[in-house]
Amino acid sequence: MILFIELMNSIREFLDTGGQVLTAIAGVICLMWLLIFERLYFFLYGYKKVKKQIVEQWLQRGERKSWNAEHIRIANVSRVTALLNHNVALIQSLVVLCPLMGLLGTVTGMIEVFDVMAISGSGNARSMASGVSRATIPTMAGMVGSLSGVFIVTWLQRKTKRRTEQIEDALPMAH
Repeated sequence: MILFIELMNSIREFLDTGGQVLTAIAGVICLMWLLIFERLYFFLYGYKKVKKQIVEQWLQRGERKSWNAEHIRIANVSRVTALLNHNVALIQSLVVLCPLMGLLGTVTGMIEVFDVMAISGSGNARSMASGVSRATIPTMAGMVGSLSGVFIVTWLQRKTKRRTEQIEDALPMAH
């Protein structure tokens, strides 16, 4: 319990060093990873059920030669592809948003540095260095969040393509 409290204090201190933008970046990263975990769960568990159901319905179908049957097959493949792609575009948007929010944090942090310099009337190197350090923390956090999401989005897109091809192969047309 003490370790958890110390961890929470450390996180709070880190968020305080980056300002309000860093808190917003943390929220975006948490949302992004929540959506990623939902997609991973679907890919590992939900997809199998959907595929099994669609393949069983297709194989129970007596007629698989007509134009109508081909369009039913296409609709089933499209339905599965839509389920596989669910929230991937939103995850991609959050990946792109992270570094932009980091840049916003840097800009607002530098504005604060210049405000302090204007108010105090001095260019104290130590105060400027700490302000610049504080301004760059959101950029680092945005980049780390974005990089962590880029790899997962690429993996999800690759898996979606592969699973779409698999469902197409599992629904044969009778010629």
